[in-house]
Amino acid sequence: MSPSTPREPADHDGSDDLPEATDDVRSSRPSKTRRKQASHDLQSLGEALVEMPAKRLADLEMPDSLRDAIRDYGNTRSHEGRRRQMQYIGKLMRRVDPEPLREAVAAMQLGQARDSLALHQAEHWRAELIADDEAVTRWAADYPQSDVQQLRNLVRAARKDASAEPEKRSGKAFRELFRFIRSAQQDKPADD
Repeated sequence: MSPSTPREPADHDGSDDLPEATDDVRSSRPSKTRRKQASHDLQSLGEALVEMPAKRLADLEMPDSLRDAIRDYGNTRSHEGRRRQMQYIGKLMRRVDPEPLREAVAAMQLGQARDSLALHQAEHWRAELIADDEAVTRWAADYPQSDVQQLRNLVRAARKDASAEPEKRSGKAFRELFRFIRSAQQDKPADD
């Protein structure tokens, strides 16, 4: 073929050059973005695990290497060391079934959310009881098992403490009222 002779155009675009099996493998394998996202998700799960109390971690079923890596993370003080240890935890997480660990983290977070909600409700009740005389009646309707006379005495003491000059306030009555409210909330049957 001489340099001046034009080439014959190809009848195909080159897409038929790859065998069909390669297309099947390519479509069944997750994309690089999905693999990276899964890796980040596992590392985030690892971050949640290192925040769990040691007692809860001891109850979880996991390989000893992962348990040791989590313990080592807690003992690591440098920022770079913690970053590398977290990456190592993420790598170890790829070898375990993450679902039981996710469930344990979710259960712990749900428990913390419930505790936080109960504290906020107790603080709300305390503020309402101190501010409004009718709140005692509403309290008695919601918590019939509680001692209303003791509640009235605690509310009276808290109001007296609140009306004192700031430097003469002890805060003891506020704390006692709060303890009474928390105790009544914990004693209330769960079906209410």
